Amino acid sequence: MTDSGLKFKIFKFFKILISSFAFTVLLLFTIASLRSISLDVNVGLQLAHWEKTKNISLVIDHHQREELLANFKEAIRIPTVSFSETEINTTALLEFDSFLRKAFPTVFSSSLVHHELVANYSHLFRVQGSQPNLVPYLLLAHIDVVPASESDGWDVPPFSAEEIDGFIYGRGTIDDKGPVMGILQALEYLLRKGYAPRRGFYISLGHDEEVYGYKGAMNVVRVLMQRGVQLSFVLDEGLAVLDGVISGLEGPAALIGVTEKGQVTIKLTVSTVTGHSSMPPSETSIGILSAAVKRLEENPMPRLFGHGPERETFEHLAHKFGFPLKFIMSNLWLFSSLIGRVLERKPHTNALVRTTTAVTMFNAGVKTNVIPSLAEAYVNLRIHPAQSLQEVLDLIQSTVGDQRVKIEVVQGFDPLPVSSTDEKSFGFQIIKKTVLDMFPTVTVAPGITVANTDSRHFKDLTSDIYRFAPVWLKPGDPQRIHGINERISKKIYEELIVFYFNLIQNCDIQKLPDPHSSVHEL
Repeated sequence: MTDSGLKFKIFKFFKILISSFAFTVLLLFTIASLRSISLDVNVGLQLAHWEKTKNISLVIDHHQREELLANFKEAIRIPTVSFSETEINTTALLEFDSFLRKAFPTVFSSSLVHHELVANYSHLFRVQGSQPNLVPYLLLAHIDVVPASESDGWDVPPFSAEEIDGFIYGRGTIDDKGPVMGILQALEYLLRKGYAPRRGFYISLGHDEEVYGYKGAMNVVRVLMQRGVQLSFVLDEGLAVLDGVISGLEGPAALIGVTEKGQVTIKLTVSTVTGHSSMPPSETSIGILSAAVKRLEENPMPRLFGHGPERETFEHLAHKFGFPLKFIMSNLWLFSSLIGRVLERKPHTNALVRTTTAVTMFNAGVKTNVIPSLAEAYVNLRIHPAQSLQEVLDLIQSTVGDQRVKIEVVQGFDPLPVSSTDEKSFGFQIIKKTVLDMFPTVTVAPGITVANTDSRHFKDLTSDIYRFAPVWLKPGDPQRIHGINERISKKIYEELIVFYFNLIQNCDIQKLPDPHSSVHEL
């Protein structure tokens, strides 16, 4: 074979290779472009023919507004603090019980409502429906709050419910007395107007959610299971309406939590021989443990963006981003790795990407001149929905990689199952409709709740658990929850009441409409 013939064949090979690559790139770009233009997963059932119901409208007059705000402020002033599993302000919980009976007299006296205390301080309401064949649902909230002190830097005393520029400040205004009072106030108004639901429902108010809900929510679940109750869906706190919080998103987004991350707390312990600091060994218990902790921090859990429901979140929001983000978000099949790398740069978005690792406690030493015999650290991990508890424990073991470090599980559980969001999902579609009827410009999307709620205890009563309240959060507001200067505007609190007022009535339909895509009209 001549040199010229060989060169021609090599040239031809590379020409075919380059042409094939160019064609592949062009094809991918064309598919991605078409998807960017056509992808809109938000239409759903909004254009379908919904069953007509005679919904009662709620117009709050001046007197009612003054009354509902006064009641809400009084709820905030009662310090129902959970300090730990063994230290709860039971005096405040009893006071809150008396307050609820005074604030919502119709709820507690109606023949349609059965109320009982569970585990002394949690509340369970059953609202009787006229059609027992309709599967009931449950609205969930919690009475207790985390500790707060004015010395932490609050602008006002945290249990004063002081009003500043249209905002009510106080611990629990968002987490979670807003929903507690909003749900009961909505039911109070409905009952006063003579409303009788077709679909029965439950309201559960836990008293120890902030310390895992082992006595409150878990006992409520036990009571319901003993009675053979199965639920259509559960709606709890969790996510909210984010306004200006997501960079690049045009307009507000209502994120409905469809799962929760799992959680595990592990204890790392190193034991060595004690001694005098003047004759130290080459490695101390503190040094060995510090090295193990450093390895955990330097080797984060694998990036899992796109393998959980966060993918669906961004696909729902894609059409609300400008170019080039719209192009990228609409094609996560192509760009999920890139998006994951961008999101992991900030703590609040890194939580969507992977199982997070946080060293929260480190204890060692009793005296400056004594080599400690024991060093221990606690690490809290929030488990991504695409991972299991066991997978995380295996990775911790291999990352620590030192037999001198003892690893113990203090407590832990797997991520919660992902609830349905399709057009046959009764709970999701009813919540979505209620949001869009009130706020037509909002984009509704499923999301991950990175913290944990009482709702995880209810997974044996229903396959669909949602975590959402229509509280509008602007930049800086998420940090107020469990932080300083927690607050809610009077307008948003009133909207909370209207939301639950409408949601309860929207649940009265027999079934969801047929999807719009399957409806053929002339």
